[in-house]
Amino acid sequence: MDASPDTVKQRFEQTASLLTTAADALAAKTVEAAEIIVASLAADGGVFVFGNGGSAADAQHMAAELVGRFLVDRRAFRAEALTTDTSALTSIANDYGYDQVFARQLSGKARSGDVAMGISTSGNSPNVVAALEVAQQIGCKTVALTGSGGGQCAALADVLLAVPSDQPPPRIQETHAVIYHTICELVETALK
Repeated sequence: MDASPDTVKQRFEQTASLLTTAADALAAKTVEAAEIIVASLAADGGVFVFGNGGSAADAQHMAAELVGRFLVDRRAFRAEALTTDTSALTSIANDYGYDQVFARQLSGKARSGDVAMGISTSGNSPNVVAALEVAQQIGCKTVALTGSGGGQCAALADVLLAVPSDQPPPRIQETHAVIYHTICELVETALK
């Protein structure tokens, strides 16, 4: 393990560089994602967010910011992370397969006009892809937050937020956090 201050500084510099690159590439797309969420929430719609591992934690984080508050006091927004109900996750995985854990929940909860936001650094997580497919069938708007290229999620996203980098997943996830925090701020500002 190279636990030198130089190694730590290098990680910060990698993230800072990627954030600058992502800002240039994704600023307009980030506004577009916020706009479709605003339109859905203004029409009494909702936002469903989902992903695996660290992306599951990001889904929970984003949903919590929308239901609670981000920077200002305002009404609660209808948002849910599909990663938190262990009974639903395990029963669906047991009965239908892990690839269906998000799609099955969307089938029961989402309605036309809602927003489904899948988070996958590769863009190829089978359960995220399946959920975006179901979301389209329901009539949801779809947002995919991915790494470079967007993988299979790219073709299923109304708005693709593909971080333009082949860096390891932690750098992409750090950039995802800035993107979804910015979306939360834009949504909150528009609807406060």
